Amino acid sequence: MIAIYVALVFAAIGGTAFGVYRSRDFRKFLAGAFLVSAGVQFYLAWMGVRIPLAGTDSFQTPEVGWARGTIHAVLFLLSTYFGFVRRPKQTTASTRTSGGNDAE
Repeated sequence: MIAIYVALVFAAIGGTAFGVYRSRDFRKFLAGAFLVSAGVQFYLAWMGVRIPLAGTDSFQTPEVGWARGTIHAVLFLLSTYFGFVRRPKQTTASTRTSGGNDAE
């Protein structure tokens, strides 16, 4: 069961990394998702809620919730900066390709 979880985590990380690299709109979406996730993690940790982990007899403790909330808050700040604040680099006319059709 652990091997399946690990494989799913790596697949999710790979897919997310590809989307983050390619799309500014995806980074904007992640900013909102990380904001909500950080807020929920902080709230549940503050209330002292132990969250059961699916498929196991283990629980996420409030201490882990504080750590996860902090990580998601940092990821929110990074996603916000790269999604909203920082502008993408402009391509110059000399670096653009014409698709091989250089008819003049």
